[in-house]
Amino acid sequence: MARDKTPSTAAIRLLKQHKIPFIPRPYRYEEKGGTLVSARELGVDEHQVIKTLIMEDDSGSGLIILMHGDREVSLKQLARHLSVKQVSPCPPLKADRITGYQTGGISPFGTRTPLPVYIEKSILDLNTLYINGGKRGFLIELKPRDLQTILHPHPVEVGL
Repeated sequence: MARDKTPSTAAIRLLKQHKIPFIPRPYRYEEKGGTLVSARELGVDEHQVIKTLIMEDDSGSGLIILMHGDREVSLKQLARHLSVKQVSPCPPLKADRITGYQTGGISPFGTRTPLPVYIEKSILDLNTLYINGGKRGFLIELKPRDLQTILHPHPVEVGL
């Protein structure tokens, strides 16, 4: 019997618990390679590789923003949408602590601290997406509707 090589992360346990179909997509991780490397390694369009970005507002409250790999987040537009003065990237050590994952392997699924999730609206129009499965060098392939089932993200238009 072949052994399952899917890592047992909080994200994977949550997906299995909710019977969400996914395909494990491990790849050779490169430090600071980002979505460009993962897309290249998996032979997929970088637009379909979704970044899980941990941000914080001016009061220090954390949030998740999901963005296409080939786009950036307009922090000004996101702050305006949230009705706060400022939104900034969460420092890596804080992001690791509140999510329970290591930077470079942060998944929006199964975070240690429940965080509100915002998603670039156009991600929901993709047929398939690739998103971190909770470990560096490990993405999962799934349908946007399945992501919505678990995360209930708030659609936004803040991509640049």
